[in-house]
Amino acid sequence: MNTMEQSNSQKILKVKNLTVAFDDNVVIDNLNFEVEKGEMLSVIGPNGSGKTVLVRALLGLAGFTGSVEWKKDIKIGYVPQHFFVESDTPLTVEEFFKFKTSKHAQIHKALEQVGWQGSTNPEHFEHHLKSHLLNQQLGKLSGGQLQRILIAWSLIDNPDVLLYDEPTSGIDAGAEETIYSTLLNLKDKYEMTIIFVSHELSIVYNYATKVLCLNKEKFCYGEPEDILGAENLSKLYGEKMKFYSHQHLQNNFYDK
Repeated sequence: MNTMEQSNSQKILKVKNLTVAFDDNVVIDNLNFEVEKGEMLSVIGPNGSGKTVLVRALLGLAGFTGSVEWKKDIKIGYVPQHFFVESDTPLTVEEFFKFKTSKHAQIHKALEQVGWQGSTNPEHFEHHLKSHLLNQQLGKLSGGQLQRILIAWSLIDNPDVLLYDEPTSGIDAGAEETIYSTLLNLKDKYEMTIIFVSHELSIVYNYATKVLCLNKEKFCYGEPEDILGAENLSKLYGEKMKFYSHQHLQNNFYDK
């Protein structure tokens, strides 16, 4: 990974001619795109299209040709697609956070940033965390709770960019909405740039400011209302897309 000059203040990431191959299998082919500060970019595409590999390449965890240029001195928070915790894992939430910091103020700030307000009275917040959350074992948390803990954990170092590979995988629709509302609030309130992989096109349509359609190469790129049409989606996924209605969402898509 390289760093770009500070003068181009709004550009936070430039990807040029990115190609990732494992032996003779080309997973990503000559990909080009840019991300500006404060954007909420979603990466979509069918299984095997290179979405997770792209995230790994952006983090410098996968070999590639071409270039990935982050703005100088950028700090990145990351939550992987799969983070399994056995139900009998003895690690508590507080002990998990202490892998990153021993400062309670940082832990509390991160939890507040993801909306973990256990009490309407700020004076009771620390007591609530200590008695109802921090002492809980990670393996006893619900899927939605664990995901919010992981997001809070990724915020400890005050990152400029958050990378999430399907952050709501395996949780119910209500918890999923809460997670993405939290991410949107982080973008709006703290001007964080967020890049997330998702297969839920209704979520993408309602929360992303830009969408990168990926199927080994860039298929389409732009604002959701401009590119998430039936024709593009049918070509991207290789099958006819369907529309559905939700009590809070209208004219959204989902993939079969």
